Amino acid sequence: MDYFCYHRDRIGSMTLRHELLEQHWAYMDQFDAVMVARGPTFTEDGTLTGSVHILDLPDSDAARSFAFNEPGYQAGVYRDVLLRRWQNLQGATMWDYAGDPDGSRYLVLGFTSALWLGDLQWSADESFIASGPLLSDDGTRMLGAAALLTAPDAEAARSALNAGQYDGIEVHQWRPGGRPA
Repeated sequence: MDYFCYHRDRIGSMTLRHELLEQHWAYMDQFDAVMVARGPTFTEDGTLTGSVHILDLPDSDAARSFAFNEPGYQAGVYRDVLLRRWQNLQGATMWDYAGDPDGSRYLVLGFTSALWLGDLQWSADESFIASGPLLSDDGTRMLGAAALLTAPDAEAARSALNAGQYDGIEVHQWRPGGRPA
């Protein structure tokens, strides 16, 4: 089962985040084989705002363990964690992405208050790196959607989700993560 995990940085935690970087990478190394996508989010001026991880894990207990045992979470780097079951519509990982390698990359999150079983209202194209619905723990209800994609700008990224379908849409700059080569 795939899980979407987004640790959002706590304001003022950048020094601590940097101090724990090697511990974070060492922790993530344990999950290399099950990682679908990963990487930091940040503002236009380059300030880190969070960390995205999409993984194939056996169950929700394993997903909770992953999210809440992460060294930065344990030390107080993050203000909150969005953890949801997720369905990988691309069926591939970020390492399989064959689209524009130089395009601006974004994380787009859409949230809905109506618990519904509908399909996503977008047609993923070559700009999508990874996309899918955010689901309830039992996988029966769609609570929103998450997409990693390339786009010319934040507004173009936002338009990847049908605005009328969501109560709110967030757009974050994103880049693929992992240990530097």
